[in-house]
Amino acid sequence: MAELAAPADVLPHRPPFLFVDEVVACTDATADGRWRLTGEEWFFGGHFPGRPTLPGVLMVEAIAQLGAYAVLASGRHPGKLPLFGGVDGVRFRRQVVPGDVLELHVELGRLSARAGRGTGTARVGDEIACSAELLLVLVDADAAG
Repeated sequence: MAELAAPADVLPHRPPFLFVDEVVACTDATADGRWRLTGEEWFFGGHFPGRPTLPGVLMVEAIAQLGAYAVLASGRHPGKLPLFGGVDGVRFRRQVVPGDVLELHVELGRLSARAGRGTGTARVGDEIACSAELLLVLVDADAAG
């Protein structure tokens, strides 16, 4: 099995907004990755003092980043950059706190030259913390915006 590229080698995101620490499996249609939450992350200090909790919107972003990794790593859309186009059916089922490891999974559906859909989950152990349906749009990677 070939070694998978590090997220920072595939994704354009950079700290403090790169949430995928490791990709452990990736095909053209699925990916699995991890985000290890140490408690040192910038958002825990204010969300919430005395009871640090991972903001749900950042779980959704982590799932989307893993989906972007799968699209970019496939090489099927050279010169394109997947961006968030929308999110549906988001459910938060478990609080995520410092020390948790968020196990991410994404499955991509139909992907055209302009857009695609996918579903994803974030788990802590055997418990689902978040699930979401994603819409992504593909834009020219070199376009100034």
